[in-house]
Amino acid sequence: MSITVTPKAATQIRKALAKRGGGVGLRVAVKTSGCSGYAYALEFADAPQEEDLSFECEGVQLLVDKRSLPLVDGTQLDWVREGLNEGFKFNNPNASATCGCGESFAV
Repeated sequence: MSITVTPKAATQIRKALAKRGGGVGLRVAVKTSGCSGYAYALEFADAPQEEDLSFECEGVQLLVDKRSLPLVDGTQLDWVREGLNEGFKFNNPNASATCGCGESFAV
């Protein structure tokens, strides 16, 4: 089980960590909410939590709690620009449906 990032996403994570003054990496979690059932939750982590599993990819550390990992296993986190908007995009092979805004998904 794992989660990965593209080089573009890794660059953005490193920039954000530097701007905030440090941290060990990005925590990726799944919350029950959103119009499709589950929503992604991202936050910068200063230290791993007891329930976190750690993945190193493209020079950044990704932390995922054990409950969320089955829902995001195999996911690739990308950084995309669409028109005037830019942000993280989840390429999740487990998602059977996503909402129109791309913030929530179903399995």
